[in-house]
Amino acid sequence: MDFPKDLKYSKSHEYLKVTGNQAIIGITSYASHELGDIVYIELPETGKSYNIGEKFGVIESVKSVSELYIPNSGKIVEVNKELNDHPEYINQDPYGKGWMIKVELTSELNQNKDLISADEYSKFVLAETH
Repeated sequence: MDFPKDLKYSKSHEYLKVTGNQAIIGITSYASHELGDIVYIELPETGKSYNIGEKFGVIESVKSVSELYIPNSGKIVEVNKELNDHPEYINQDPYGKGWMIKVELTSELNQNKDLISADEYSKFVLAETH
């Protein structure tokens, strides 16, 4: 499984790709693999604001339904509408075409002490699977 080094990760398996005061958020390759084939995703509307840890959406796979949690406070500035017709992008390319939302960060990244590096996330996943 691939965990790009330039991303931050949450223990609920979301990632953040930060550029300036914005971040792209999606789920990790591990999470998409564990969910199985994704068949539906419900994402928020642009303009909504969320605090760290709040539910921002729902993802449904052939195995289960899971909630999505925002890993850092922010205001939704863009939603990946392609996922409505192509939820499989999350399985195929979670860090590229499978991104979910883009947020304008409303709190400093370091406010979420639970965000971890790719190496830490890799160790976390390994521990979770054993």
